[in-house]
Amino acid sequence: MTAVDSLMLDAKQAIMDEHHRRFQTLHQEGRWEEALQQIHVTLSCATDLLNESLRVLEEALDGYNHTSGGSTPPPKTTK
Repeated sequence: MTAVDSLMLDAKQAIMDEHHRRFQTLHQEGRWEEALQQIHVTLSCATDLLNESLRVLEEALDGYNHTSGGSTPPPKTTK
């Protein structure tokens, strides 16, 4: 994982945390319509963070497989 990857994941985590905090505040205040809108934003941020994490993980695994000489067998496919 590169420093850029780490910074990107940290930034996306911070954004998601802030949106989640806003949702919690709205929920606690009983501002249901705004909280519902905010939870959609929060979930979108969570999706973005998970996708970025998956991308970084796949790149790390791909790099590992190339440096290990491809000794890891390919995943089995089912039909």
